Amino acid sequence: MGVAWMVAAAVAAVLASWAFNALVHLVWRPYAITRRFRAQGVRGPDYRFFTGSLGEIKRLRAEGAAVTLDVDDHDFIPMVQPHLRKWIALYGKTFVYWTGARPNVCVTDVNVVRQVLFDRTGLYPKNLMNPHISRLLGKGLVLTDGDDWKRHRKVVHPAFNMDKLKMMTATMSECARSMMSEWEAQLAKGGEVEIELSSRFEELTADVISHGVREQLRRGETGLPGAEGAPIPALKYLPTEKNLRTWKLDKQVRGMLMDIIKTRLANKDTAGYGNDLLGLMLEACAPEHGETPMLSMDEIIDECKTFFFAGHDTTSHLLTWASFLLSTHPEWQDRLREEVRRECGDEVPTGDALNKLKLVNMFLLETLRLYGPVSLIQRKTGSDLDLGGIRVPEGAILTIPIATIHRDKEVWGDAAGEFKPERFENGVTRAAKYPNALLSFSSGPRSCIGQNFAMIEAKAVVAMILQRFELELSPKYVHAPMDVITLRPRHGLPMLLRPL
Repeated sequence: MGVAWMVAAAVAAVLASWAFNALVHLVWRPYAITRRFRAQGVRGPDYRFFTGSLGEIKRLRAEGAAVTLDVDDHDFIPMVQPHLRKWIALYGKTFVYWTGARPNVCVTDVNVVRQVLFDRTGLYPKNLMNPHISRLLGKGLVLTDGDDWKRHRKVVHPAFNMDKLKMMTATMSECARSMMSEWEAQLAKGGEVEIELSSRFEELTADVISHGVREQLRRGETGLPGAEGAPIPALKYLPTEKNLRTWKLDKQVRGMLMDIIKTRLANKDTAGYGNDLLGLMLEACAPEHGETPMLSMDEIIDECKTFFFAGHDTTSHLLTWASFLLSTHPEWQDRLREEVRRECGDEVPTGDALNKLKLVNMFLLETLRLYGPVSLIQRKTGSDLDLGGIRVPEGAILTIPIATIHRDKEVWGDAAGEFKPERFENGVTRAAKYPNALLSFSSGPRSCIGQNFAMIEAKAVVAMILQRFELELSPKYVHAPMDVITLRPRHGLPMLLRPL
């Protein structure tokens, strides 16, 4: 009897402790944080028990999913970030909302954004976002922090120097030429041809990163949840349908990458590591003269996953939106074609020739401003700290809504919502009223290491398309941008191609 009583008492004590912690975490702490923010003049939607603001976010996104735009309307915020549009109008440019019981501070002031992104002391580590997405991306350079990030960057950075990337231009051009040969074969039958470009660009950029991974990448992009995540972190460990699907996909991708890496390492003395991005990565990570490698095999795989999923996905959709804007702005299509013919003729563009394509560069920068593949980025606070004059508690999420900032008239002028590549005529730093306003590749020490790679690939592909084809948007196209990891057209990009 005594033992049973003791067990019951222990169980009751554990349950009481759990209930008390849940009460503190789910009730008292959100209430206290809300009071502290309101005392500083920072408001936001009311915290709702357990779910926070997620219910309203889900409802507003569902309403936005039914919206379509005219092709000359570039304001997709009501479709992709409707909650941010609503709450900025109600509460101002800095407000707090809730991801479950976790406070989320929206930061749209570019000076405060600079404070976060240019910090070198580790005050604002990466927020690991949705666990499904984090697992697929791998804990590579994008998601590591502190000493691990410095170690990864030291190894990976040499693969992205400009000389190496110029050498990769031949690989990019070869993959693009193969894709366009298929289009030319279809056109040879006469007239014009309609091609769904979005999926073709996905295949192309997968090939440029590493041949033979298209299908796994395509699987990786389907069925993933949004970036808001679950209100309870522990749910990521439970065998739910989404978790089981993610774990299975992760196992497949890791096995595929391990096979590719082992084959290349075995053949490196005769065939080298390969001329694609994976080859450059393996060369950079390889130990010399029997030394211990700076990255373990698991870390190399994580870096490969990062660049497969992040690099492939973002570059393919940059090409998609650039093609969309070429087709809807024929005057710019003509101007860019004239520049490509002047600098490249009919030859495959070289790295040096691509550097001379100033109008193409301006065009791509404006594409990134209006249709950047990543519409928001997040950090978190590593301690209680002062952020733009506001005291923010440790563990709060900081959301930087890039797409919203890129449309801010106070930053970009009255024509912020219009497509105007000429704003970049004098470079990125002079395009807006603030020098660090273009955030498509983030900014500061943690800016995207692959941005030069993405721009060179995009320039090469756009130049080769303009050398060969005239683009016209298909009447079937429906302008409905959506955000699933990256920004993409909900119904694809059907395009009419004509030979020149």
